[in-house]
Amino acid sequence: MSTKSGIKLLCIVIAIPTLLAACATTAETAAVTPTAAPIQPDRNRYAALADEPFPVAAIPSSQIKAQYRRQLVDDPTGQSPGTIVVDPQNRYLYLVQSGGKALRYGVGVGREGMAWSGTANVAYKRQWPRWTPTQDMIAREPDKYQKWANGMDGGARNPLGARALYLFEGGKDTLYRIHGTTEPQSIGKAMSSGCIRMMNQDVIDLYGRVPDGAKVVVLPVGQRAGA
Repeated sequence: MSTKSGIKLLCIVIAIPTLLAACATTAETAAVTPTAAPIQPDRNRYAALADEPFPVAAIPSSQIKAQYRRQLVDDPTGQSPGTIVVDPQNRYLYLVQSGGKALRYGVGVGREGMAWSGTANVAYKRQWPRWTPTQDMIAREPDKYQKWANGMDGGARNPLGARALYLFEGGKDTLYRIHGTTEPQSIGKAMSSGCIRMMNQDVIDLYGRVPDGAKVVVLPVGQRAGA
């Protein structure tokens, strides 16, 4: 091998790790930055989705109050970009963006006495997740939940809907989720077993924007975002 050829080979060998390091850095950056994709036009935001493994029905605009539709607003939370903030008092979930903005989604929240609040992280996410009621839920309403004690596979009838984000606090499962719902009429109401429910179209959108590890702040009932 000539000296010149040896130099060329050495350059290639050095360049490969450099390129791989660049890919790793890009991946790390993407993992902590919220996806700033544009919001769909209102007429398409809650259309039926044909590319899912289970049906996601369209939600007529007449069933969604204007304030609970996905929209870009001025950020009232003061949190850093990429943070999820849930405001149970107003039935909103915010995904903080850069430039003083936030994506706001309408949510359904837990009934009085069943809501959790605090700071957590998205430990992991699931598409069309399996659902298992907690022992407390079974004890409270055995006729409703006992039959699902071993779990329900994901699907159109599963109460977690199309996506779920699992919240852990200090490495421990809070047992609360941000998830879709088969009951879009529950958005804007307090009627769940403590979890944060979203319209399936919205939770699919949120799922695509939020990485594992994202910070989640669930405000106490009675405290408004920015207060």
